[in-house]
Amino acid sequence: MPTSTLTRDTPPPGAPAPRRRGPAGTLGARRHGRRLAADLALLAAALAFVLPLAWLLFASVDADSGLTARPPTDVTWDNFDAVATADITFRPLLNSLILCGSATAITVVAAALAAYPLSRYRSRLNRPFMLTILFTTSLPITAIMVPVYGLFVQINLIDTMSGTAFFLASSQLPFAIWLMKNFMDGVPKVLEEAAWTDGASSMQALVRVILPLMGPGVTVVTVFSFIMMWGNFFVPFMLLLSPDQMPASVSIFELFGNMGSVVYGELAAFSIIYSAPAVLLYVLIARRLGGGFALGGAVKG
Repeated sequence: MPTSTLTRDTPPPGAPAPRRRGPAGTLGARRHGRRLAADLALLAAALAFVLPLAWLLFASVDADSGLTARPPTDVTWDNFDAVATADITFRPLLNSLILCGSATAITVVAAALAAYPLSRYRSRLNRPFMLTILFTTSLPITAIMVPVYGLFVQINLIDTMSGTAFFLASSQLPFAIWLMKNFMDGVPKVLEEAAWTDGASSMQALVRVILPLMGPGVTVVTVFSFIMMWGNFFVPFMLLLSPDQMPASVSIFELFGNMGSVVYGELAAFSIIYSAPAVLLYVLIARRLGGGFALGGAVKG
C-alpha cells in the first residue's frame, strides 16, 4: 500500500501557496505607503491652487458673487461688460504690453550678450561674477526703490515708460543671465569653431549658430521674464505717476482697492482678462520648451 508523501506543512496538490510576508513584502508595503502619502500631499497642493482658480471662474460670471468658491446661482456676463472699457481694461493692458514687452526684449538681448563671454571664455573672474549675480537675485526690490526713485527724479526719468522699462529689465537681468548662461553651456563649442573657420565673427556665431540651437533656453528666459514683469506691481506703482500710463497691475489696485468697496464679480472678470496675455504667450511658445537642442548630426564627421 503506497504511503502518502504529504506532510503537515505541505499543501495538497492544486491548492494555492500560502502568502508569506517577508522582508520584501514589508519593503513593498512601505513604498506603497510613501507613494500614497506623496500623492495625498500633491493632491492637497493641487487643491490649494485649484480653489482660487475656481473662485475666479465662478465669481466672474456670478451676479451675486462673494468670497466663497461656489457655482454661480445666476450666470451673467455683466461683470465682463462692466470692465470691458478703455479706461478700466484696454488702455492699462496696452500699457502693460508696451512696458513688459519692451523690458522683456531688453532683458533677453542683454542676457544673451552677457552670458556669451561667461560661457565661452574662462577667467578667474567668472565664478565671482556669477556668485554676485546669484546674490543680486535674492535682493528684495523694495530695498532699493527709495534710492532708485531719487535717482529717477534727478535724471528726469520719473513718470516715463522708457525709464520704467529699463529698470524692470535691469531688475530681471541677473536671473536671466544665470539661466541663459546655463543653457548656452549645453551648446557644443565645436559648432562655433566651425563657424569661425567659415569666416563668421563672434557676433555672427552667436546670432546664427548658438541662439538658434538654444531656442528652448531663450524661450524659457523670455516667458519667465515676461511673466515676472507682467505681475510686477511695486515698480510701476513707484515710478509711474500719470493715470494714463498705469499698467494693468496697478490699475487693478487703484480701481478695486482705493475706491470704495470691492466688487468681487468685476474684480474676477478683470483678473481673467489681465491673465490672458501671459497665458496666451505661454501657450503659443510652449511647444518649443520640450524641443531640446536640434544638433542632429552637426557634430559628426
